[in-house]
Amino acid sequence: MSKLPVILIVDDDELNLTMAKSIIEIKIQAEIITAGSGTECLEIIRQRRGAIDLILLDIAMPGIDGIHTLTNIRENPNYKNIKVIFLTAAADKNTIIKAGKLKVEDYIKKPFVPDDLISRVEKQLYPSMHDQEIQDIFKALDDLGL
Repeated sequence: MSKLPVILIVDDDELNLTMAKSIIEIKIQAEIITAGSGTECLEIIRQRRGAIDLILLDIAMPGIDGIHTLTNIRENPNYKNIKVIFLTAAADKNTIIKAGKLKVEDYIKKPFVPDDLISRVEKQLYPSMHDQEIQDIFKALDDLGL
């Protein structure tokens, strides 16, 4: 039995957490964890020793915001490659530039559009059929006549 992907959703708004979790649970089999702050997010990552496949991270949160939370994640060599999608109601140009430097994989605009949320999460969790490695496998199978 294969391990389910682990998704950590971080947002200070309880309604956003509940909505995102509910939307994802309908379409994607995953272990879904929620956190209400950047501090809680970092603690969960430490407790799980980085065993998280994807973080959906709100940018605008009181205390440690999404940019600072992601900065902390990227500074730790054990966690720096965790995939992160920012959740945002509106991001200014400087925030987008900072996020780009921190290797954010994508952005999801709030309020969530369910199909968009699912599509962006699946894109990060599962390899695309357009990835070169998968195309090479299909070509090798074709060459073998399979």
